[in-house]
Amino acid sequence: MRDSILVFLGDSITDAGHSFQAPDSKGRRLGHGYVSQIARMLEERCPEEQIRIYNGGHDGFTVRGLLRMLEEDCLQHEPDVVTVLIGSNDAAVCMNTGKTPETLGFEADYRHLLARIRRETKARILCMGPFLFPRPEEYRRWIPVVRRIEQMERETAEAYKARFIPLHEALNRAAEEAGYDRITPDGIHLTEEGAGIVAWEWMNKAAHKIKISQNT
Repeated sequence: MRDSILVFLGDSITDAGHSFQAPDSKGRRLGHGYVSQIARMLEERCPEEQIRIYNGGHDGFTVRGLLRMLEEDCLQHEPDVVTVLIGSNDAAVCMNTGKTPETLGFEADYRHLLARIRRETKARILCMGPFLFPRPEEYRRWIPVVRRIEQMERETAEAYKARFIPLHEALNRAAEEAGYDRITPDGIHLTEEGAGIVAWEWMNKAAHKIKISQNT
């Protein structure tokens, strides 16, 4: 029976400094974000499972970056579960160039990404939606673009029978209740507490609904 293999693909929110981090006791570089928190939660919840986790996050990546690195970051690992969290940098491209998600070709690229994962692996696919906070105030103008990208991802996930996990509302609700500084340092990235919310959303809405191991 081989280990269950989980791959997380994304931008700096997934990356969370993993490439600069010394390996942990299991030889993993998972960063200081939600991926490492999920790893700890799985170890506590499923101590009998042999799970390997790969962090395929890259600072600054758009969905096209994920496509470009898909073989190296995902396919070569023959994953059992692939989680994708992308869209914030695509929204930034839209805001900085005047393009829309439609003219940027986001949906076609996202569809291509899920199609390749579906076709070239046997993995269950989990799609987590993008998010943004209205702090600083200028980001308030970006939110409609982020929500449009979120809707594109939701519809594409449904088409490819992937589970969609929205994050924008949960994170913003937490920020309103606890204070934005506790959840995000800059309106885009996450504090340890903010990353913990993402990890819990993944665990609560995904982990208990999927069988981590396909070999038992």
